[in-house]
This record gives sequence, structure tokens and C-alpha cells, in this order.
Amino acid sequence: QVQLVESGGGLVQAGGSLRLSCTASGIIFSFYTMGWYRQAPGKQRELVASITRDGRRNYVDSVKGRFIISRDNAKNTVYLQMNSLKPEDTAVYYCNAKRAYTDAEYWGQGTLVTVSS
Repeated sequence: QVQLVESGGGLVQAGGSLRLSCTASGIIFSFYTMGWYRQAPGKQRELVASITRDGRRNYVDSVKGRFIISRDNAKNTVYLQMNSLKPEDTAVYYCNAKRAYTDAEYWGQGTLVTVSS
């Protein structure tokens, strides 16, 4: 049974920081590209950041220079360090695991990040 368990969300003031964590079980973590998506009320889910098996990172333009994605394969965990948070970063953040060239894809349950102005 595959599980992705997120933690670290919460309420923070604009300009503050949060670190999200997602720990996976039931998969060979190092085989997967890991990503963080977010969905704000009334908006579509969007990819925020991703990191491949070999550590290549990709970010949506709106978070470049503020967010950092990293992974620890020994702990089966992916992180999203979020700095200089803005109210427009408010959303439910979802962890995603995707294995290239297969249909294998899994989602976490989501963690709410609220940034107050």
C-alpha cells in the first residue's frame, strides 16, 4: 500500500517561512520524480516544484528564488522550503510521486498553507 504523508503546513504571516515534508512508503522512493503541487480555492491545481531521481529541479516562475525543493532518499522524504511567503501562496499543497515511463503516480492527502497579509 502506497502512502504519501505530508506535514508542515499552517498559518504564517507574509514574509515568513515554512518547510513542508512528505514521507513516502510502499514505493522505491529513489525511482520516483517527486513534486509539490498546490491548489488555491477556485483555481486549478498547479505544479510548484519537482525534483527528479538525479536531483534536477524545476520550479514554477512564481516561486523561483523563494522556494527550494530537496529530497533525502535515505529517509524517503521530499521537502519544500518556502521563504518570503506571500498571500498568493495560500493553498492546499499536495505531494506527488511519479515514475517516468510508467503509469505509476501517487498523491498525498494535502496540507493547508495559509499566508496572512
